[in-house]
Amino acid sequence: SGPLRIVALIVTAGLTWILISLLLGGSGSGFPRLQQLFTSPENSVTAEPRARKYKCGLPQPCPEEHLAFRMVSGAANVIGPKICLEDKMLMSSVKDNVGRGLNIALVNAFFPSNAGVNGELIEARAFDMWAGDVNDLLKFIRPLHEGTLVFVASYDDPATKMNEETRKLFSELGSRNAKELAFRDSWVFVGAKGVQDKSPFEQHVKNSKHTNKYEGWPEALEMEGCVPRRSTA
Repeated sequence: SGPLRIVALIVTAGLTWILISLLLGGSGSGFPRLQQLFTSPENSVTAEPRARKYKCGLPQPCPEEHLAFRMVSGAANVIGPKICLEDKMLMSSVKDNVGRGLNIALVNAFFPSNAGVNGELIEARAFDMWAGDVNDLLKFIRPLHEGTLVFVASYDDPATKMNEETRKLFSELGSRNAKELAFRDSWVFVGAKGVQDKSPFEQHVKNSKHTNKYEGWPEALEMEGCVPRRSTA
């Protein structure tokens, strides 16, 4: 019986060693390493770091004396638009200050500020361009002071009540597309009073049954970037 016990011990030790080798990821093993079972995702070599987001979710920070913004037009007549500036939501459905038509936020872009309003919101309003009065919009944008930034995001229908004066005023703010804006087009735009050239911050998609993403409406538009502030000097 003595030799049999010795053989049994050797066999048991051998099987134990093989099992440990497999669990620890020995050569040729198809089993995962035991250490990997207790490695957290944060410490894993294969875990990719999260991309850092800056103001308003921009992938990169804006240069000095620039304002970071991100805008989203309304989606059909269901999801309202959003206007974010310097990590502050100026207009959104959550803030309950958006509506059908044109959603406009006016911002002071002068620096240095002598009134504590550098890059701050002056006023934000929605103008119904289907059943509203276009004169309300005209009273809002006619008296703008030089250096005022104008953020515009469409929702549902931005153009039915637009007249020639309205289109001219937006064109003077730097818009290329205001003159051709039509029923249920999608439009986002950043302009300024006193701008010399056309704004680089504008997107426009025509309402077309052949290309519309939604039934009766084109796709929603997203735009982000860095708007330079203006010196008071």
